[in-house]
Amino acid sequence: MDITMTREGSVAVLTWNEGENRINLDSLARFNDVFDELDGVEGPLSVVLTGSGKFFCNGLDLERFADNRDEFVATLHRLEQTIGRLLVFPAYTVAAINGHAFAGGALISCAFDYRVMREDRGYWCMNEAEIGLALDERLWSILENRLPRSTAIVAATTARRFSGPDALRFGIVDAVAGEAEVLAHALVVAESMANLDRSTLGVHKRLVHGAEAQKLGYTL
Repeated sequence: MDITMTREGSVAVLTWNEGENRINLDSLARFNDVFDELDGVEGPLSVVLTGSGKFFCNGLDLERFADNRDEFVATLHRLEQTIGRLLVFPAYTVAAINGHAFAGGALISCAFDYRVMREDRGYWCMNEAEIGLALDERLWSILENRLPRSTAIVAATTARRFSGPDALRFGIVDAVAGEAEVLAHALVVAESMANLDRSTLGVHKRLVHGAEAQKLGYTL
């Protein structure tokens, strides 16, 4: 799975570079391997995740699961656990949403402490109501935990495609930037937070998100 990690000073930059960056057991395993490695890092640290081309993450790998219901269910559970892990990870995290973030990709973005999105192209969208794939209570809780409730309701019940400026207005992201500035903006924010006391930050993130992480199946 093509998820690479580089370092920019105290910032670990994760780049998902696999076409549409679909979610499956392989990509989630690689994702967790990277965070296992980051768990062992001592001292200042923050984390940025970005995609490549026109995709941040285009959601679940539905074609792969077409004839394998068990793998589909297992992938959903692993996705939920991974988001739970990200919510309480003891370092500041930033999502640099360089392009489309659909469904599971939109949910992954919700796990990050700060989100910056490209302003001129790409959509953030929960399209399950459009494609006939219902959220369960845990998936809904991710939206409810991280977004204004009114925005979460609109996202879940209309399959609205939020542009960058719309996502900022509805409280989905914290900032927007041009194509060439999205990652740069994320790096500036991440570097400014890298010297936070990680032990204290971890405690605070568990206070804020611990109940949600446990609901998603992640063991604190």
